[in-house]
Amino acid sequence: MTAESSREYDVIVIGAGAVGENVADRVVRGGLSAVIIESELVGGECSYWACIPSKALLRPGSVLHAAQGIPGATEAITGTLNAPAALKHRDWFTNNWQDGSQVEWLDSAGIDLVRGRGRITGPREVHVDALDGNSYALKANHAVVVATGSMPTIPDIEGLKDVRYWTTRGATAAKEIPQRFVVLGGGVAGVELAQAFARLGSSVTIVARGRLLSSYAEEAANLVLAGLRADGVTVHLHTDVTKVGKNDDGSINVTLDGKTLQADEILVASGRRPALANLGLESVGIEGENGKAPRLTTDASGLVEGPVSDGTSGSWLYAAGDAAGKVLLTHQGKYEARATGDAIVARAKGELKGSPQPWSPWAHTANDHAVPSVVFTDPEVASVGQGLEEALLQGKNVAGVELPINVSGSQLHSPDYKGWAQIVVDEDRRVIIGATFAGPGVSELLHSATIAIVGEVPLDRLWHAVPSYPTISEVWLRLMEKYGL
Repeated sequence: MTAESSREYDVIVIGAGAVGENVADRVVRGGLSAVIIESELVGGECSYWACIPSKALLRPGSVLHAAQGIPGATEAITGTLNAPAALKHRDWFTNNWQDGSQVEWLDSAGIDLVRGRGRITGPREVHVDALDGNSYALKANHAVVVATGSMPTIPDIEGLKDVRYWTTRGATAAKEIPQRFVVLGGGVAGVELAQAFARLGSSVTIVARGRLLSSYAEEAANLVLAGLRADGVTVHLHTDVTKVGKNDDGSINVTLDGKTLQADEILVASGRRPALANLGLESVGIEGENGKAPRLTTDASGLVEGPVSDGTSGSWLYAAGDAAGKVLLTHQGKYEARATGDAIVARAKGELKGSPQPWSPWAHTANDHAVPSVVFTDPEVASVGQGLEEALLQGKNVAGVELPINVSGSQLHSPDYKGWAQIVVDEDRRVIIGATFAGPGVSELLHSATIAIVGEVPLDRLWHAVPSYPTISEVWLRLMEKYGL
């Protein structure tokens, strides 16, 4: 592509993270042409600054802790974690923040790449200020897809903007382990990184405005809280940070209600929001309110609803993943991307008109019924579907079945294994609509629950799904028995 050139594609995707890659891949598989626009690394946040590096930092501590709890292995453990080796392992997992292999994959898949910042300038039109100094005008025959991900939400705390602080990017890309580390936020990213750094040698403090992991069942969150405290993490719950300031030696003061903490680094982990600023959405009638970035409202296939039609051939603008603002999880964004890509192809071929039917290949139906999520702390928390409190607030006729995880498989995992499980049963249909597991290794239980919810498997039939012995999956049998089967 030459300077100041223009080019047409069937589909233009803004953002080359996991979501953008999956959209482009599906439309190309469907016979359409596609280009991806990306100003940073191909592969996106998850590959380089979120899911992958954070789990790489957590894994060494989890393995060591598991071995320390097993007689025979305990006696063989004589050392502590080697932080430089763990950071080097993290670097390997992120390919040292080089995206060459991802770019090669795009090329092999037949997807063009333009490195730069894309901005919508009109219906099906995207202007790119390329990193090579050139400008490009791109035209889409069928669709433009916004897959720009999300960005950190920074709280309005006095003095915060005047000090050095990490968001998750800074923490997951850290070159050394700080001696004193303060985490602002008790959500998933906050607790995961707090435990990772505690086990790598930091003295860690968490400050949370509410309880820990407030979107998960409190029984599960309490097990994580106990695990953090066992690792030496100090946790302040229901506590506000009133002020942040810097000292002459470069350290940071974090002032709470009546107390001041000293930190060498602080992590601001206060959630994320769709990254939709400076995309030119106002050029097609999508305006933000009160000076804020706009929000996108989409149908079941990711098609943006509202005044975005060019008046001749219908709507063309889509959003998927974090940018759509519905479920900010990588795996769910990739699910949305696959359905969105297939919907674009189906509409281009005249096979899909209007909004798709639930559970069809083009619909994001699982977003409403079965979103799986895992907190990769030690112990883990794994959840899918509705929680009991949420279902009751919606007026559903549900029953909660919960119990400690205490089966032969858990006892083999660790003699002092502590876990908790809950299923939420729709009593009218006799199917599971939610499940939560907490304990070491429970993330591998989650997909069975997801299948049961998506498949709407009746409990009378689920009773015949016999768990292998001795595994932690035996908890399914105990849950069925407690329900009365």
